[in-house]
Amino acid sequence: MALSLVIPCFNERDSLGPLLQALGQLRRQLPADLALEVVLVDDGSRDGTAEALRQQAPALAALGRWQLLELSRNFGKEAALLAGLDHATGAAAVLLDADLQDPPELIPAMVARWREGHQVVNGVRRQRRGDGWAKRLTAHWFYRVFRATSHLDIRLDASDFRLIDRTVIDAILSCRERVRFSKGFVAWAGFSQIDLPYDRPAREAGRSAFGFWKLWNYALDGLFSFSTAPLRIWTYLGTAVALLSVSYTVVIVLRALMGGIDVPGYASIVAILTFLGGMQMVGMGLIGEYVGRIYLEVKQRPHYVLRRHDSG
Repeated sequence: MALSLVIPCFNERDSLGPLLQALGQLRRQLPADLALEVVLVDDGSRDGTAEALRQQAPALAALGRWQLLELSRNFGKEAALLAGLDHATGAAAVLLDADLQDPPELIPAMVARWREGHQVVNGVRRQRRGDGWAKRLTAHWFYRVFRATSHLDIRLDASDFRLIDRTVIDAILSCRERVRFSKGFVAWAGFSQIDLPYDRPAREAGRSAFGFWKLWNYALDGLFSFSTAPLRIWTYLGTAVALLSVSYTVVIVLRALMGGIDVPGYASIVAILTFLGGMQMVGMGLIGEYVGRIYLEVKQRPHYVLRRHDSG
C-alpha cells in the first residue's frame, strides 16, 4: 500500500533542497508497510524548478516511487493539484506545498488518523500570525459565508494541507469543472473527516504567488461554484426595492391629492436613480459571473497540458 504526496511547485527552486531533506526524514517516520510515492507538479515555473528536480532524481528515488509532471505553462494551483491527483496511484494522498509551510512532520499523525478510519484528515491552522489584518478578516468571514450559502460542512480555517483516502480522490476526480475550488470539493464529497490543528511556519524560501487580489478571486470562485445564493439574495433585494418603490409612489399620490402637487427635489431624484442604476449594474455583474462559468464549461478545454512526464 502506498501513500502519494502531491506537491505543486511554482518557482520553488530555492525550496527544493530543504523539501527533499524533510521528505527524507518523513520516509523514516512512516510505517514500514507503507510505501511512498512523490508526485511533483511543475506549474510552468520560470526559475528552472523542473530541471532542478530532474537533477535530484537520485534523491527522489531514495524516497520511493516518484513522478515529475511538467505543465506547458502556468495553469494555476488548482489545475496542478488536479494533475497530481490524476496521476497519483496511492491508497491515499497528501496535498502539500513545496515551501514547507505545510510541515511534512505532521504526515505520520495524519496517517495514524487515516488508519483509524477517517477518510479525510484536514490540516487546520491554529493562527494566522504571518497574515495582515485584512487577510485574516476576509479569511475569517469567507469560510463562514461559504458554509452558510453552500450548506457544505467546509472546515473553518482549513488549508489545502490534508490527507484524502482513495475513495475521496475518486469522488473529487469525478468532478471535472473548469473553475475549481479544492476545499469545496472535499466538503462536497463528504465521508468521515477529522481536523488536525497545527502552527503554520514561515516560507522556507521565496515569496508567495498568492497576493490579496488572487485570493479574492479564488474566494469568488468558491462562492459562485458551490452556491446560487448570490442570485437568490439579489431576487429578494430586488423585491424589497420594488415594494419600497410602490410604497413611496402611494405616499406621493396621497400627498398630491391631499395637499396639491408637490415637486420633489432634484438631489433626491438623482440619488435614487444613481442608487438603482448601481444596483442594476451589480446584479448584471453577478449574472455575468455565472454566465462566464457556463462559457468556460461549454468549451470543454483540458484543465492542463503536460509538457513532459518523468518517473522513477
